[in-house]
Amino acid sequence: MGRVNPAEEALNLLRTRLCNPSFVFKPLSDSPDSNYSKLKFLISSSVTEACNNSILLLGPRGSGKIAVLELVLKDLLLEYPDMISVITLSGLLHCDDNSAFKEIARQLCAEHQLLFSKMASFDDNSQFMIAMLRECGLAHKTIIFVLDEFDLFAQGKQRVLYSLLDAMQSVTSQAVVIGVSCRLDADQLLEKRVRSRFSHRKLLFLPPSKEDLQRLLEHILSLPVDSTLPHDYAVEFNSKLQNVLADEKFKQIINTYMNSDATVNHLLKLLFRVVSSMDLGSGFLSLENFKTALSNNQRQPKLECIKDCSILELYILVCMKRLEIKEQNSYNFNSVMKEYKSIRDSFQTSDYYARNVCIRAFEHLLQRELICFTDNRGHNQSVEFRPAKLLILSHELHQGLKSYRSCPAILLKLMDREV
Repeated sequence: MGRVNPAEEALNLLRTRLCNPSFVFKPLSDSPDSNYSKLKFLISSSVTEACNNSILLLGPRGSGKIAVLELVLKDLLLEYPDMISVITLSGLLHCDDNSAFKEIARQLCAEHQLLFSKMASFDDNSQFMIAMLRECGLAHKTIIFVLDEFDLFAQGKQRVLYSLLDAMQSVTSQAVVIGVSCRLDADQLLEKRVRSRFSHRKLLFLPPSKEDLQRLLEHILSLPVDSTLPHDYAVEFNSKLQNVLADEKFKQIINTYMNSDATVNHLLKLLFRVVSSMDLGSGFLSLENFKTALSNNQRQPKLECIKDCSILELYILVCMKRLEIKEQNSYNFNSVMKEYKSIRDSFQTSDYYARNVCIRAFEHLLQRELICFTDNRGHNQSVEFRPAKLLILSHELHQGLKSYRSCPAILLKLMDREV
């Protein structure tokens, strides 16, 4: 059986990395100031010093809160295999008090090989949790409660949070409560009785800096030179990758993409498209892969609308853009028709449409929300006299005309002049 193509092997490796959060966030965990280091110190000190703690991990979705937490717990379970027990709850599933305590009891029973009763009442499960906290504390074992979507637990009477934090006030208990939320004000949702028992430790997960972003890209996309891949191929691949990463056009692509959402998860979506579009013939990543991935990843609903427009509607859009460039801030359908007539007369085009047809095309653009009226007054006024404006940018219109298969050359010529 022949050897696998190195490019295919590299592609599989890169895809595996992108789907492995532990690998992705490893380089962001090296610094002593990283959230990984801070979180690991807080939890490990609670385990070794037998003290209780509560922490909130806050940041936008996709910023790596759960990924970093899982990385920390994985490392601590290896360091202290018999001293840690992890209970995980989700606010989406367990924000109801009964279901939350039942799930805590179920996981504690599974962890300690006890018989779980589905028929146990709310009070039974609550007392069982308090008893287990006491027994684990006496055995110098820390129970870590992970509450994903923490803000959902902060709704209603907050009985789950109060019971957990109140039980941790006991000298015999040994536990850590870790709340994960995308709401930065999650701690402000707590009732006074719950807040007074909370440690008020918070870790903010911010978007990566430019330096972290560069390290992240190199870490994910560089191939190992001491693996089953051919050494020369890996060295050349990494060399070409460094050239791409140093290119100003590449930096512009990344900045454009990250402007809308600067989270690591958002970056991974782009990189997966980049890797998937890699040419297996050459076996290397190129700047074109990033350009293609960026255009495919960005939703462009306005351009999609332009593709479905008629020729007449394109004329109306170009006329409105020309009126705006001429600094005619207020214009209506009649003004647009005058501009259309001047274009037709200047270039002697054969594209002639009756006025009633033009009005229907204008109304169609209003329905598609490519244009709109500038005010909500004048509902009783005729469409022809109400002031209107474009809802599409100049470069979007220009790009839409270019991608339109049967776009009249005159419209492209007019837009090329204006852009």
